[in-house]
Amino acid sequence: MNETHNPWTVLNERTIYDNKWIGLTEYDVLNPSGGKGIYGKVRFKNLAIGILPLDEKGNTWLVGQYRFTLDAYSWEIPEGGGDPALPPVESARRELLEETGLVAAEWLLLMEMHLSNSVGDEKGYMFLAMGLEQREPEPEETEQLVVRKLPFEEAYRMVERGEITDSMSVASILKVKLMLVQGQLSFA
Repeated sequence: MNETHNPWTVLNERTIYDNKWIGLTEYDVLNPSGGKGIYGKVRFKNLAIGILPLDEKGNTWLVGQYRFTLDAYSWEIPEGGGDPALPPVESARRELLEETGLVAAEWLLLMEMHLSNSVGDEKGYMFLAMGLEQREPEPEETEQLVVRKLPFEEAYRMVERGEITDSMSVASILKVKLMLVQGQLSFA
């Protein structure tokens, strides 16, 4: 198997839907076995940005909100969209201030992820933010947020209990927990 060879052949493509956030394209394809079929792809026009703030006492912040797409309430790390033309950390700074009122002196890229690669091309960047200073949040008009400060270990237990299900939040919390266990990170 050649990891760089694309075994799919696109015969035709058409835009099904398009707005300022996403586009949906349907492709007529030959699949890797040569059979005809269709494939839909959601194209995301922004980057997904997630921030795990962590203070020197081992506290973090979660944001709670009702997610229209899930028709359910969700606890998450601060998240939002980022302009692909800007460095992702700039969008992370804006989102952290917007949602929590926090400003961070130190930023560490935790990971890059493809969030749902079977149907979309959305790419996520998750950051660890430290050296925190509290200011006033600046939420968007579409956001009705509850901000909760809690010990990081409690956020980790929420992941273990399945109370946090957002993929960027789960991945970021597990990554920071691993860094703590491995001694790559510690509380002052």
